[in-house]
Amino acid sequence: MGFGGFGIEKLLLIFVIILLIFGAKRIPEIAGSMGKGIREFKKSINELQSGHADDSVQSGSESAPPAERSAERREVKRLM
Repeated sequence: MGFGGFGIEKLLLIFVIILLIFGAKRIPEIAGSMGKGIREFKKSINELQSGHADDSVQSGSESAPPAERSAERREVKRLM
């Protein structure tokens, strides 16, 4: 048994197909780009969560005026 129902044969086949499509030189570049993207995504999520937690503790964002809540939503949309 492998990873989540994938056997070694299936994983090897997927790797060979990716190797044929992208080539050996591009795979490390793609993996590095994906890693950077994931790190930036996690960083943004952590900043939003810590910023949102600070806002709700300080100003009670649940009872914030609608204008402030819509401004918060616009900030979230810009990050995504």
